[in-house]
Amino acid sequence: MKNDFLKYQAQTSPFPLAMEISHAKGSYIYDTDNNAFLDFVSGVSATPLGHNHPKVVNAIKDQLDKYMHVMVYGEYVQKAPVELCKLIAEHLPNPLDKTYLTNSGTEAIEGALKLTKRITGRSEIIAAKKAYHGNTMGSMSVMGYEERKQAFRPLLPGIRYIEFNNEEDLLRITDKTAGVILETIQGGAGFIEPQNDYLTKVRKRCDEVGAVLILDEIQPGIGRTGKLFGFDNYNCIPDIVVMGKGLGGGMPIGAFTASTAHMDLLMDNPKMGHITTFGGHPVIAAAALATLKEITETNLMTEALEKEQLFRKLLVHPLITEVRGKGLMLAPIMQSVDIANTVILKSQEAGLILFWLLFEGRAVRITPPLTISNEEIMKGCSIIISILDDILES
Repeated sequence: MKNDFLKYQAQTSPFPLAMEISHAKGSYIYDTDNNAFLDFVSGVSATPLGHNHPKVVNAIKDQLDKYMHVMVYGEYVQKAPVELCKLIAEHLPNPLDKTYLTNSGTEAIEGALKLTKRITGRSEIIAAKKAYHGNTMGSMSVMGYEERKQAFRPLLPGIRYIEFNNEEDLLRITDKTAGVILETIQGGAGFIEPQNDYLTKVRKRCDEVGAVLILDEIQPGIGRTGKLFGFDNYNCIPDIVVMGKGLGGGMPIGAFTASTAHMDLLMDNPKMGHITTFGGHPVIAAAALATLKEITETNLMTEALEKEQLFRKLLVHPLITEVRGKGLMLAPIMQSVDIANTVILKSQEAGLILFWLLFEGRAVRITPPLTISNEEIMKGCSIIISILDDILES
């Protein structure tokens, strides 16, 4: 199967990990030799309830028994997507009350960028250096990392950049700016949190010049930071919030939410201002609804902050310079890129799944399921520390 994987399925890097998967359950993934791997990555933050959570699986099966795809987005009334959008609105601050469901986070970013231009009649977009919002053309255009964009230019015009947490750069947001798009916590850059009320100050500057504020919650959202949305930690309400990854509970989804007044602009002038065939798919929406209910009706978000403290207590080592992030969105920063690479690769050999971040080579991604147990955390951290000890002694 590995040979066919390499021959027939397009790859994203020259050296994929190429683990042959048999099944997955809870916090573990199993290969075809029935080796168990403790999952500290959860599909890059996409399975917040772990693998094959019974409530998510049952919701999918129940919807499959009724129907799958019946019509393009926004034409028929279907229970699962309607209830999902309603539940999202119930957990967002005013005036964020209407949601557009998409197939992925990057598609939701595309929709948010289009809506921003429609709201303001302007075209300039301000993004952050070292930002990552997806890999379609519009999303890539607001990626703040030229090395990953240069082969695909020309991209969208009118994109300008500011440095995350740099308050002086906020003056670059002017009355020519349609919108500012930021990750609530910068992901690919190394899990960098906003400091000194930075997002509050961005909000204030956008209000001063009439610009739309888009916050990308694709990674920090859906309970990962101890709040349902990352911006709940930082006293900032965006005009548009973008979701993805964890919302689907392991199924592919994206969404962007705005006020009714703003979102309704996509209905006319032109009609069908944003359309999709499979967005809001009832099976996916059923999985997302079950996921969101479980996260909001249990103590998983509170426990995420308690588990963060356990990680911080255990991940202390001379080769770890700091641990960035919040809740269960954590990145221990190693002394060098080589050390980070060794930890990630050796951990898999020892039965622990870790992964990289896009732009910060010294970082090791730790984004486990919110359902991970304290015992599993201790087991995984013990593997990491053991590998670091071996590096230090060699």
